[in-house]
Order: sequence, then structure tokens, then C-alpha cells
Amino acid sequence: MPTLPRLRSHGAPLPPFATRPDGSAPRIGAHRLRTWDIPSTFHCSIVGTCLTTGELRQALLKAGQDDARLATDHTLHGRGVRLAGQRDQAAKLLNKALDKRHESSVKRIPRQADEEELRAIWRESFDRGDIAGPYWALMSSPASPAALLRDIFGEVHMLSHLVGSASRLDIARLTRLEKELEQARDRTARQETRLKAAAEERIGLQRRLRQVEERAIQAEAVVALSTPRACIEAGQSGSAKAGASRDDAISHHLAASEEKCGALQRELEQLRDLNHAVLRENEALEAAIAAHLKAGLNHTPAHLDGPVLYVGGRRNLFDHLRACAEDRKVGLLLHDGGMEDSTTLLPALVGQAATILFPVDHISHTAVGLVKRLCREQGKQYLPLRSAGLASFLAAITGAGGAYGRP
Repeated sequence: MPTLPRLRSHGAPLPPFATRPDGSAPRIGAHRLRTWDIPSTFHCSIVGTCLTTGELRQALLKAGQDDARLATDHTLHGRGVRLAGQRDQAAKLLNKALDKRHESSVKRIPRQADEEELRAIWRESFDRGDIAGPYWALMSSPASPAALLRDIFGEVHMLSHLVGSASRLDIARLTRLEKELEQARDRTARQETRLKAAAEERIGLQRRLRQVEERAIQAEAVVALSTPRACIEAGQSGSAKAGASRDDAISHHLAASEEKCGALQRELEQLRDLNHAVLRENEALEAAIAAHLKAGLNHTPAHLDGPVLYVGGRRNLFDHLRACAEDRKVGLLLHDGGMEDSTTLLPALVGQAATILFPVDHISHTAVGLVKRLCREQGKQYLPLRSAGLASFLAAITGAGGAYGRP
């Protein structure tokens, strides 16, 4: 009886799998295949792809393996693979779990389907991301040709490598975002402390100002009551001068106090604006982290209508900026503001971009002036970012960074 070549990782062939003379898969009676009827080469991919760890653990517990309750995921997988090759009650429980988990996919496979129809079912399922159910249904179908089983096994095998690589990148990116979020929260806490201290100082100054006014009124009343009318009339000229001098001193003191209160009020408003910007950046970071945790590679979509030009910033962060923009499908153009890139390139780059961003803490005055002038001339919108960090950039492209500056 002819056999198919073996297929292992790195291109080695598969173990032999019996076929009919016409190359189709063998039929065992008129029933679907059980795991022990399928070559052991496929057991690892079937158990790892078609059952979750929780479902496999429940199957092993039903089979009487009580220690499976505390076993690691790798240990459970190894036991499931060994169990798939046996022909006993425990193996029947494993098959029952697979059939129950993928009942709808099994019913989709016609018993008399030819290879072309089965390949079409697999390709349609694979393209929409439905892998586990069709994989078990085709592996256990007596109508599946050996060539088809070999091909779908190869696709699932390579898919596991791609998923593992993508997961590692996501974990690294998530770790970096969590660290930046923690730093942003620390900055927010410090800003709130400064705001509170400034507010308390302003209240204290207002209280002292009221006390000075009250003492001045009381002093004037005491002087008026304790001075005889004759002395007042006799020394009217000197008293008037003294009163005027005292009034001038009080006026100067009040003016100085009001000026200091105004300065504190302006500083308080600046700190509030900064705090609001940091809070918006925190919200953008939290949204990005939530998107990672909930949907893997599905990120918060960007709100921008076209390419973005980022001028200035730190060159060592450019790769991270590109990664954030690529994840959100934003076209990103970069220019370091004249440190290494020539400023003669800016007019053409501004012409290609729909929005221009620049961090106010890491760009020269010359570059800022040139960017604003080019935006006015070309009718482009620009947005000054609070800092050159990733948080400010992320908040800007996800719409959490406030209104754009207009040319």
C-alpha cells in the first residue's frame, strides 16, 4: 500500500499514513475516525489546537486523573497527546470532548465530499480565522484525502509559530505601555500636589489681605476718636499729609498683594492645563492597554484623516513612534527638526502630511517658526505636543490630546 512522505518542522517528512490506491484517506467502517485511528503525528496539533486547556483538564478529570486539577498546561498537553493514541475509556472521553466542542463544524463536512470541496471548506474557514473546528472535522472525516491532511497540518503547524512570535511582541509592547502609564500617574500625582499647595497659598494671601484691610480701618477709627477737634483743626495740614502717606502705603501694599495673587492665579491655571493634558494622555494609554488585553492586535483606531508629520523629538524614540502609528494604520513622516535632517526637506514633507505634530520640549525655535509658517502657507493644521514622550504622541493620534492648532 503506498504511503505519503513524512512532514516535520524544518521540512522533514511526515510519518507514514495509509492511503487508498487512488490516494484518498482510508475509511474505517462508515463512521468518523477516532483519535486512535489517526496517525500519532497529528495528535499533538489536534490536542493543542482543537481543545482549550480548561476543556482538556475537564476531560482528564472525568477519566479519573485527579492530579490533573493542579497540573501545568504543558503537563496537561502531554497527557492529552498520549491519551489520543490509546483505545480505552479515557480516549473515548477525549473524543467526546472534541466532538462536543466542534459539533457544528463536524456537521458541515459532507460524508461524500471530494477533495476539491473539502479544500474549499478548509480555505474559507482558514481565511476567516476559524481553525480549530474545521481542523478536527477534516482530521476525523473518513472522506479526507491524505494529501489534504498533510497540507492542513502544515498550515496549522506554521500558524502556531506566527502566533507565538506575535504574542511575544504584544507582551513586550504591553509591558512598555504599562511602565509609561505608571510614570504618567506619578507625574499626575505630583502635579496635583503642586496645585493643592498653590491653592492653599492663594487662600492664605487672601486671608492676610483681608486682615490688613481690617487693621487699617480700625487704625483710622482709633485715630479719629482719640484726637481732639482743636488739634485736628490746628494740625489739619500735617494730619492730611500723614493720612495721605498712610493711604499711599496701604494702597501700595494692596497693589502688591493683588499682583502676587494674579501671578499665583495664572500659575494655577497653567498647572491645571498641564494636569488636564497629563490626564488625557493617561486615558489614551489606558485605552491602548485595554485594547491589547481585550483583542490582541486590535488597537484603538486613529482619528486622523491622512498622513502625520512629526517634527523634532528624540531620534531614539522614532522606531517606537513608527510602531505606534503602524498599529493604528497612520502614515507617519519623521523629521528631527534640523539636528541631522536638513530643514530644506520640511516644505515637501509638510506638503505630504495632513497634520503636523511637534513636541514643544524638544525642538528648536527656528524649526517651530518654520513649521508654523509652512502650515499657514499650505493651509495645514498643526498640534504642539506637551512632550516628546510616547504618551503625548499616542494621545494626539487617538484624539485624546485636545484641539489642533490651526494655520
